[in-house]
Amino acid sequence: MKIAQVAPLFESVPPKGYGGTERIVSYLTEELVRLGHEVVLFASGDSVTQARLEPVVEQGLRLHPGCVDAYVHHILMLERLRKSAGDFEVVHFHIDYLHFPLVRHLNLPSLTTLHGRLDLPDLAPLYREFNDLPVVSISNSQRRPLPFAH
Repeated sequence: MKIAQVAPLFESVPPKGYGGTERIVSYLTEELVRLGHEVVLFASGDSVTQARLEPVVEQGLRLHPGCVDAYVHHILMLERLRKSAGDFEVVHFHIDYLHFPLVRHLNLPSLTTLHGRLDLPDLAPLYREFNDLPVVSISNSQRRPLPFAH
């Protein structure tokens, strides 16, 4: 299967220190490759993987002195993914909800793993609007605030 893994650009995959989400993306990506899948990892250029790396920025952005707005780079990553969407059978996102408007129009199976807090009141209207998109939580307690999420 041809799979795109879309990682946050704040840390390398795997992270050199801090970065739980990036560590999980690394474990998952490496296991998919080991199982014989063709995986492309959209991540920072200092990432290390057996998958094909699609470097979006030179290095993780959290400590990059020249990065003022990390979301710019995430939006550019999504545009790069959009242009190559036909190369994949499924896309697995790990960037919260940034891609939700785009993924509705890709006509491509996707999955989003939600790694962060879901108990913030601002999130409820967002997940109600996009309740057609499949999401996975990292724990049973994490999903309680959004029982209507798909």
